[in-house]
Amino acid sequence: MLWVKSLHIIFMVTWFAGLFYLPRLYVYHAMAEDQVSKDRFKIMERKLFYGIMTPGFILTAVFGFWVMWGYQDQFVAGGWLHIKLLCVALLVVYHILCGKYLIDFKHDRNTKSHVFYRWFNEFPVILLFVIIFLVELKPLSA
Repeated sequence: MLWVKSLHIIFMVTWFAGLFYLPRLYVYHAMAEDQVSKDRFKIMERKLFYGIMTPGFILTAVFGFWVMWGYQDQFVAGGWLHIKLLCVALLVVYHILCGKYLIDFKHDRNTKSHVFYRWFNEFPVILLFVIIFLVELKPLSA
């Protein structure tokens, strides 16, 4: 079962790499003024979202559910797990928002500033801290 946990962590790192980097690309894309740069960002964003982030998310979820299934007896009384799953749900919403912004940029409909995307980029950092502390410290355990 440790190899399943390892794969969960590996794909979580992959997913988070995209969650951290894609909004940073949005910052630069929102600041771009020439069409060549805008077109280059569209390609980079699409490849990151569909080639790294989304597969990373799917595999994180698959191996995460596998870990939960394998250790279900330990998770029943863990209030920390409910909070972690809430944080993961928020990350899924964030991922979907990243996809929405990707489509907005693709169709040249972005209405947000680079400052918005700088702040938007901080959200997964906060959730990563919360999730890691919950998993490692397991507060609210019975």
